[in-house]
Formats: sequence, structure tokens, C-alpha cells
Amino acid sequence: MSTSTYPNLKNITLLFLKIGIIGFGGPAAHIALMEDEVVNRRRWMSREDFLDLVGATNLIPGPNSTEMAIHIGYILGRLPGLILAGVCFILPAVIITGFFAWMYQSFGTLPQIAPLFYGLKAVVLAVILNAVWKLGQKAIKNRKLLIIGLGVVGLLLLGFNEIIALLVGGIVGMLFLNLLSNQATTTMILGGFGVSLVAQTSTGVSTLVTPSLGQLGLFFLKVGSVLFGSGYVLVAFLEGELVNQYHWLTQQQLLDAVAIGQFTPGPVLSTATFIGYIILGIPGAIIATVCIFLPSFFFVLALNPLIPKMRQSKWASAFLDAVNVSAVALMAVVLLKLAYSTLLQPVDLGAIVIALVATILLLRYKINTTWLIIGGALVGWLIKIV
Repeated sequence: MSTSTYPNLKNITLLFLKIGIIGFGGPAAHIALMEDEVVNRRRWMSREDFLDLVGATNLIPGPNSTEMAIHIGYILGRLPGLILAGVCFILPAVIITGFFAWMYQSFGTLPQIAPLFYGLKAVVLAVILNAVWKLGQKAIKNRKLLIIGLGVVGLLLLGFNEIIALLVGGIVGMLFLNLLSNQATTTMILGGFGVSLVAQTSTGVSTLVTPSLGQLGLFFLKVGSVLFGSGYVLVAFLEGELVNQYHWLTQQQLLDAVAIGQFTPGPVLSTATFIGYIILGIPGAIIATVCIFLPSFFFVLALNPLIPKMRQSKWASAFLDAVNVSAVALMAVVLLKLAYSTLLQPVDLGAIVIALVATILLLRYKINTTWLIIGGALVGWLIKIV
């Protein structure tokens, strides 16, 4: 790790509280914020080390951005840093989501806060683009890695599951970087691996209208232990079991819960707080939140010490390089999808202008992302109310 000033636990706590409060836009945006704060502004970590963490995080179950916060906290502050970084990143989203859940139960509707998020979503696109550009410059070290990244982009655009595409990129890339030619690898990435998407299965305890706290906790512990991919994968998982199998929620309640998870800062998995509150009140919110996030702390604690050892092995280092570039490819595809839905469905000239201005301010003038996020929210609010 390369640092200019080594942080203490107070610095770690304040930084991840800040990111947890302003971290709108999903995992890619959260990772972009962490990269800007930890690598660019504070120089607590090199971009190469940060990329290694991104690649490693994408290989284990759980919320990627939360695990990135936990990884960074562990490197900067060992076990206390791990706990503080993870809890402080999660806590703001949990508190805000819990408040919205109380309002939802009390009044039956969600507060009308969409105008604030109009400009904010456009700024988030610029933040992600900035991170993809900077991380890509470090990850794409040669032409072979560029080919691997493009191959993973192709797999993702064809509809492959994120974790499968990432593993294919890592395994094929490892072989290519050590053994194979460009032509052979291109063929393998795009057509040589006949990977099929495997549907998730589960064994539910029973079909219940109101579960016990133990049943609710076990369900979210399972989700936190096996969930790969983005928040959209979480939606499918919850819809298949909570709504269709267990009948703990209605379809509308689930959609409202997911909407709150998208509207609030921090990890999308704070949706569990909302769902837990709707089902079993404050105890349900607490048990659902703890159980969905707890596995990530143990996964990171087990994996983090292995990352430097991976760099010492020729094969493991090649695998990590390939996974890093694959992770950047995954972020790029997320950016494309978000940009399409935010700016072009339908065409929104106001959002396009906000996104372009924010991109220029970030790439050219290095404006702090905190001010961009606040400014984007205010501009979007003014556009919507005028």
C-alpha cells in the first residue's frame, strides 16, 4: 500500500460515513466515490491495490460496494477499521430506509422525492464514467488485457450473468496471458466456453403469511451468503421467494421496497431493512439488515490476507489481472445500461446536459464529487419544479 498520510480510525469512520450519506447510484457509483476519495484525494492506497480489491470483491457473494468498504477499512485499520468502514458505509442507508419504511407503514405511500433525484442520477453517470476511465487505464496494461475486457463486455451484452462472465474472463485471461495467442483467446472468450445460466433454487421452510424472526433472519442470511451480481439480481431473488413462494410480501410492497433502495444512498441491499420492517416491525428491520450484511464481513476477513499472496504467483497474478479488467468491463456495461435508461428512455435533454457538464467538471477540472452530487440534485430539482 502506498500512502501520503496514514489514516487513523477517526479518519476511516468519517470518510465512510460521508460516502454512505452521499453514495447514490448503486455499486458502480459507490466504488467510483471510494476510488476518488481513497486513491485520488487522500492517496491512502495505490490504484493498482484498489483494482486488486475490486477484482477480488467481484468473486465473492454479497454487495460489492459494501465489501469494497470493508476491504479498504481492513487494509487501513485492520479489524477495527474493517468493522468501522463497513458499519459506517451501511448505517446511513439503513437509518434512511428505516425512516421511509415507517412513513410507508404509517401513511401507505412513498414520499414524493423524485425531483431531487432527477439531476443526481445524471451526475452519477459522470462519476461512474470517471472511475471506469481511470481504473481502465491501470487495468488495461497491454493488448491482451484489452481483448479480455472486450470479450467480457460481449458476454455481458449477450445476457450472461455477471459472476459467470467475470469468472470466464479470469480463467480464460489467465490461460491467455501465460500460454495462448490473441486469436485463440478471442475465440475462447466469445465462443469457446459454453456457459449456461443456472437458475437459483432454494428450499423454503414453509408458505407463511407472517414468518418468525428466526425464519426471516435465516432467509436474509442465505441471501447475503449466496447472492452474486447487481441489485437487479436481488430483485429477482426476492420476488421469487418472498412474494411467490413464502407470500410474506405482496408484489407492490416489493416494488416499493426496491424503489426505496434505489432512492436512498448507500448499498441497495438496505432494501432488506424496509422489507424487515414491513413484515415484523423494528425487530424485523434489525434482523434482516444484520443477516443480509453479516456474511460480507466474514468473506472479506477470510479473503483479504490472500490477495498479496495471489500477486506472488505467476498464474494467480495473471488471473487477478484478467479479473481486474473484467471488473472494469462490468462497470462499463453497467454505465451503458444506466445511461440508456436515464438519458434515452425517453430522450431527456436536461439530463443529458447535466451529465455532460458533470463529466467535463470531473475529467477536466477535478471537481470534488460531493459538490457535484449536491449541485446535480439542486439543478434537477429546479428543472422539475420550474
